[in-house]
Amino acid sequence: MSDEILKMFKASGAIKEGHFLLNSGLHSPVYWEKFRILQYPHYTSRLCQIIVEHFKGQKVDLVAGPATGGIILAFETARQMGVRSIFAERVRDVRIFRRDFEIAPGEHVLIVDDILTTGGSIRETIDAVDSLGGLVIGIGVLINRSPKEIDLGVPLFSCLNISTTVYLPEECPLCAANIPLLKPGGQS
Repeated sequence: MSDEILKMFKASGAIKEGHFLLNSGLHSPVYWEKFRILQYPHYTSRLCQIIVEHFKGQKVDLVAGPATGGIILAFETARQMGVRSIFAERVRDVRIFRRDFEIAPGEHVLIVDDILTTGGSIRETIDAVDSLGGLVIGIGVLINRSPKEIDLGVPLFSCLNISTTVYLPEECPLCAANIPLLKPGGQS
């Protein structure tokens, strides 16, 4: 299955090479531009189907994702599961559910996201679910690009596990080689 997923990302032009500043603050020679694949409903639907198949048989009351890519994935995953979807937005350095989104105490929540590197946005979304009394039953991501295993306290499923080299800015050989640093996506 990983060959199928890798082909989708390549066909959509989502895999970029160069010198990139990731949302985590780390640098990398490879960037996965998730919106290149999310622009194609058939790819998005298939990737969400893989997540749905993995969590089949588990009680899921709603699907939540961190804004921005997680919005699309939460919606499509929830649609396929026949449940509702919500998303957490960053407000000042915290993710919260706004727009009158509610989670009833004890509701079983599946969190979905696009690219996992450090787990920061997922941890923030878990905290937002916990603060409303929800119970996170698992996490599904399209790509786990983390170079090391990340323990998020609940089962983690990745459509594709592919370790990508990352560097701390002060240890980045691409910076040392004066290769221009690119800030892809919606970063400013």
